[in-house]
Amino acid sequence: MTFPLEQAEPTSLRLNPEALSRLDAAIRKHIEDGRYPGAQVAVARHGKLAMFKSYGHAKIHPSPVDAADDTLWLMFSNTKVVTAAAIWALAEAGEIRYTDLVADHVPEFARNGKGEITVHQVLTHQAGYPNGVMPEAAWDDHELMKRCVCDYTLEWTPGTRVHYHSAAAHWTAAMLIESITGRDFRDYIREAVIEPLGLGRELYVGLPDSEHGRAADIHEPSPETGKPVILEDRNSAAAKRAGIPGGGGYATARAMAAFYQMMANRGTLNGVRVFSARTIDYVSRNHTGDRIDENFGMPMHRGIGPHVRGYTPNIRGLGSIASPRAFGHGGVGSSYCWADPDSGTSFAYFSNSRIPEPWHSVRMDHISNFAHSAIDP
Repeated sequence: MTFPLEQAEPTSLRLNPEALSRLDAAIRKHIEDGRYPGAQVAVARHGKLAMFKSYGHAKIHPSPVDAADDTLWLMFSNTKVVTAAAIWALAEAGEIRYTDLVADHVPEFARNGKGEITVHQVLTHQAGYPNGVMPEAAWDDHELMKRCVCDYTLEWTPGTRVHYHSAAAHWTAAMLIESITGRDFRDYIREAVIEPLGLGRELYVGLPDSEHGRAADIHEPSPETGKPVILEDRNSAAAKRAGIPGGGGYATARAMAAFYQMMANRGTLNGVRVFSARTIDYVSRNHTGDRIDENFGMPMHRGIGPHVRGYTPNIRGLGSIASPRAFGHGGVGSSYCWADPDSGTSFAYFSNSRIPEPWHSVRMDHISNFAHSAIDP
């Protein structure tokens, strides 16, 4: 299958090669310094791919394996936007409205005082149960998954706070997808979102066993030595297969650059319209204003999936010099992907170690700003 973004020289897309060289040098320096074993980056503009590079090692134990262009990277919470896109598809099909109560579609969800929670509140991190968890047993037992979501208990009144729901919101989205379609949420995401984009072998929510060999291992720094050590729970075959909807997808950087090219182009990729322009405008705008996200201690300007740069001084991952309309999402301590609709540019960066704050956020501000500074009007 031909990849939907044609390769082009940066200058032909009005992207400054010197700025992209600074981006390249920064990633190489991180790897030389032992910050993480490997990485991949992609920059696209106007439907073409200007930069796509792989660095370092995808695996380091028991012996090093070089990162390659077909290496798949754990996306962590970048997955949230792909899962949300399945809700966009259902909304466009008239199967759901953002203002619907979740309990309109799953009556059991009303348990524990959750009957008035809307789909909009869930996807903008205002639903009131940010610490809801999902047991591993539910990864393969979707009736159990539904019961667990319906059993979530409120921690505060829905709509009164913005607080990042790291897992619970998108397990709720998965339950909605399955209840409305009668399909496994992973199958629906693939058929409604991934395959229409032409990304069938480069973006997965639920990684087939046949593709596990392409997956980079994910690490974190050892508290004792600072050297990367394997995160056993996130590298298991079961975790890869599960497609955890808020944090378990896998992709290449160029696949996510293509996904965000579609969004930068208001729903179209490589001449194929996947979502309406109005849908993309709606889901990529700021729905929570400058309200503080209590998990991050700063405004996050939540959209229906991504978050938006806005005008506040601090923002996570998107780059401080980004257009106020730039939007995207990150993956904990490891990655970020975004689109700038003002310039038609998209960006994706993955690394394979979950690095603590404050280094991660400082790193991402530099990395994203290098990409933004490459954009000529």
